[in-house]
Amino acid sequence: MRIDGCPRIPWNHGAVRPNVLLVTLDQFRGECLSAAGHPLVKTPNLDAIAAEGVRLSRHYSQAAPCSPGRASLYTGMYQMNHRVLGNGSPLDRSFDNVALLARRVGYSPTLFGYTDQTVDPRDTTGPDDSRLATYEGVLPGFDVALDLTGSHSAWTKWLAERGHDVSAGHVRLLSTEHERPVAHSVSSFLTDNFVDWLGRQDAGWFAHLSYLRPHPPYRAAGEFATMYDPADVGMPIPMADERHALHDLMLAIDDTKAPEEEARVRRMCAQYYGMISEVDHQIGRVREALEACDAWRSTIVIVVSDHAELLGDHGLRNKGGFFEQSQHILGIVRDPRRSARGVVVSAFTENVDVMPTLCELLGAEIPLQCDGRSLVPFLDGDQPGTWRDAAHWEYDWSPVVLPMGEFAWPHDRRLSTYSLAVRRDETHAYVQFGDGTWLCFDLANDPTWRTRETRADIVLQRAQSMLQWRMNHARRELSHMVIDGEGSGRWPMGVAWRD
Repeated sequence: MRIDGCPRIPWNHGAVRPNVLLVTLDQFRGECLSAAGHPLVKTPNLDAIAAEGVRLSRHYSQAAPCSPGRASLYTGMYQMNHRVLGNGSPLDRSFDNVALLARRVGYSPTLFGYTDQTVDPRDTTGPDDSRLATYEGVLPGFDVALDLTGSHSAWTKWLAERGHDVSAGHVRLLSTEHERPVAHSVSSFLTDNFVDWLGRQDAGWFAHLSYLRPHPPYRAAGEFATMYDPADVGMPIPMADERHALHDLMLAIDDTKAPEEEARVRRMCAQYYGMISEVDHQIGRVREALEACDAWRSTIVIVVSDHAELLGDHGLRNKGGFFEQSQHILGIVRDPRRSARGVVVSAFTENVDVMPTLCELLGAEIPLQCDGRSLVPFLDGDQPGTWRDAAHWEYDWSPVVLPMGEFAWPHDRRLSTYSLAVRRDETHAYVQFGDGTWLCFDLANDPTWRTRETRADIVLQRAQSMLQWRMNHARRELSHMVIDGEGSGRWPMGVAWRD
């Protein structure tokens, strides 16, 4: 593949600023990689990138749905600190993020797709500000090369110019991607726009490719819709006989209740796998474009998701709740300047680690707001001296129950009871609910999350560990600063205050 006009970019490890490619594949389950041993799904292009860097085999998103999950990814903060609870929750304007970081070190970070971050209303001009008309705002700091928020108007217009009937709107168009060639899919459209933009760039760019797929509707594009035979698909994890009230609530909602008929479940899974292989194909196209520019060897690549997909497990689909299948996502990091090649990291890693990792790779200070840790030691083939022994995520369904009742504000705390936090370690998963109830699953004996752990000593240890986790990750931007009474401030160990 050749791109006319694409500048040749020299690569000198000591002198040239690297390119940065941050890719999100929306709702991508962590085990759905052929490199991870999936028995059916084929992902040769993602596998190839992992072979040049590290694959994070136990990588987790910190929240769902999209806005909360992405808030954690972009800011490096747990939901208990950024407080984006659902789609439409504003992102506090005071928070740092990956785009602002990129700007500080000299990039012009450019977005292709969407970020689903709602504007802080204190940053608007008033109730008539157009940014208040949607929750699908753009993360502060990004330039937008392709806007695929809301109605996907850029894509639908492009389809109309190619003779397609777009009158039914973008949701219907996504549901009928199998009726059109892959070259006309929403993922191909995003890739085309990036390749065109790439041909006009000099060295040292930062691009965020935010692909919608494999997010529902469960319809793959073109030939990918028939790539997997439903008869070959393994059946999901069945429901347990004993269920929590949240599980029953999700089963009562159309968006999160999986089909009950086996044929429909198999078809859903086959289409989901097809969507995964299609975005893998698009990643291959992106790589070809970078190689044609001689830019691949100077490009940092990070591939993650905002959350995963239940895909029929426990009778559920989509995302949300406490089950691991909603939060275990893919994670791939490749930096050609680092020594790791084909390393599989089995330690628990989290999306909050992406922001501090980018900081270290780009030579910037890690903001105090960050709850995550830099992954750079893994990229150097090392093991960090200390590392977390569990993965953590949160889910708040108060946006779901808010329309169901009257909740006085601000001192009625009942809304805050519709929340949970999960701590998943090597052998157990502990779930603490905001109403005081809890669950503990014995994963050593039953990794399907259907066997309850009731031994008091085991449960108490996990509950105490979760409490310690929350205490250790309270916000700290000003917490350890000392005003010395002489017009300046300092941090512990004599580190001077900086703006």
